[in-house]
Amino acid sequence: MIFRQLFDPETSTYTFLLGDSTANEALLIDPVLEQVDRDRQLVEELGLALRLTLETHLHADHVTASGRLRDLLGSRVVVGKDAGVENADRTVGDRDRIELGELRLEVRSTPGHTSGCVTYVCHEEGAAFTGDALLIRGCGRTDFQQGDPEALFHSVRDQIFTLPEETLLYPGHDYKGRTVTTVAEEKRLNPRLGVARSFAEFDRIMSELELAYPRQIDRAVPANRLSGLIPAEERESARRPCEPEHRTVAEAMERLGRQDAEPWRGMGI
Repeated sequence: MIFRQLFDPETSTYTFLLGDSTANEALLIDPVLEQVDRDRQLVEELGLALRLTLETHLHADHVTASGRLRDLLGSRVVVGKDAGVENADRTVGDRDRIELGELRLEVRSTPGHTSGCVTYVCHEEGAAFTGDALLIRGCGRTDFQQGDPEALFHSVRDQIFTLPEETLLYPGHDYKGRTVTTVAEEKRLNPRLGVARSFAEFDRIMSELELAYPRQIDRAVPANRLSGLIPAEERESARRPCEPEHRTVAEAMERLGRQDAEPWRGMGI
């Protein structure tokens, strides 16, 4: 398997290139709009045809490049069935399979950070791509996009921690320069979701978080519902951090057309 881990420094987002050197085909997991040229160049340099882009969830901190790459290279957009993306080519659910040449990925439904989060597992290579459901020594926030601490707790315990302990886990982000962890490490060392934690403790931790408002949520969420296909004249402003127009996530969700906004608890990635 061809494997590359790529990084967007503006949003601390990881993008993953997985390819089959025999079929000369590749897929990207969580591509970032501002990195389209980098990703396209890499695919071409390696002599690969980009067939798929996979999203782990509907992102609120960056605009995806999936739609743009589809326009440029003909790749198909794959998202979780509950992600809320309107123009995906394929939606996937728990235990669905994605095949590309000899590459095989199993989809595991891991909601909680958002309602549509999925983890992609490559059993043959002993690796899983967890998006924001499980980060290195952390996890995604649970206070918007139908986030649910109880759902996230059980997603990680039942869908990720049940993988072999040596499984490599590649998160959607890291803010401290770390690139990979393992199931065994997170079960033992994750301060929020390690096996020593009860759900009551995890719920308390998440309720007490007070993190910053997502800088790009007002632009990213509407764009990502359309696979990142924002008008060309808006792309430059979308890639720059912006001052939030709202003071709370509940206000943002209301502005974005959410009818199920509630008093959101602590922010937390």
